[in-house]
Amino acid sequence: MLNAIISTLFPFLIWAKKQTPETVKKDLIAGITGAVLVLPQGVAYAYIAGLPPEIGLYTAIVSASVAALFGSSFHMISGPTAALSIVVASIVHQIGYSSTTEQMLIVVTLSFLTGLIQFLLGALRLGALVNFISHTVIVGFTTGAALLIATSQIKHLLGIEVASRLSFIQEIGAILKHVEEVNFYALIIGIATLATSIAIKLINKRLPNLLIGMIIGSVICFFANGQNYGVVMVESMSGTLPSFSLPDLSSSRISSLFSGAFAVALLGLIEAVSIARAISVRSKQIIDGNQEFIGQGMSNLIGGFFLAT
Repeated sequence: MLNAIISTLFPFLIWAKKQTPETVKKDLIAGITGAVLVLPQGVAYAYIAGLPPEIGLYTAIVSASVAALFGSSFHMISGPTAALSIVVASIVHQIGYSSTTEQMLIVVTLSFLTGLIQFLLGALRLGALVNFISHTVIVGFTTGAALLIATSQIKHLLGIEVASRLSFIQEIGAILKHVEEVNFYALIIGIATLATSIAIKLINKRLPNLLIGMIIGSVICFFANGQNYGVVMVESMSGTLPSFSLPDLSSSRISSLFSGAFAVALLGLIEAVSIARAISVRSKQIIDGNQEFIGQGMSNLIGGFFLAT
């Protein structure tokens, strides 16, 4: 009974005893690999969510660490995803904000509520809920999210300026309206980055293709003096660890964010459990869905106190 309680509340105390020098070495290599991959991905996902680039890295640091301690999978790495980023962007834009500070407050509150919902679902042993959502629904959602993401980023690839917070159809219309304003320097750099990333993945899947593509694109931009020709540069990051902040738990804020938080919570759990189970097929590890719910919930709960700048 006591071991069951400990394994639920503090699962890392159980698997930490099973660590050996060999497993620690392999975990270190996996950690370095994951860190290299998350650098370009975290920044990209932050931009998709309409947030400062460092927020993607902060999420990968705090949330991933907590999820690893309280989740059930020995191999899954948690962090920001493309689909969740577009959903977060939609929720934040619907509510509206007048400053970056208010935007960050909305995001940390959304993270906190999402984590609370996920934790409660796990604590109430409702991990089997994800079994009732068909694979077709997941594929349809992720495909739709991919289309929305691609459309929202075309303006950056073409180097043109269009109004923000536009719908899918409005975004396409605005891009077509300003297509004659294409910045060919930005377009060439973007295509070179994308082509390099795809080529590296085809050559060797083990190499960090996204990071290499980003480096090649940056080098081309530097030697072509892209900044002098209107190529928009990523702003410098603060270079500090995520700072502590409190979510806005007022009744009005909770009311406006609850439905969105529930959607993010459910989508996050579906993605996490699906990936964990897919990995477990090869690793032969038995995945505890309820514990994975708790791990994801704890990661977002704690992350809700550390995402603001």
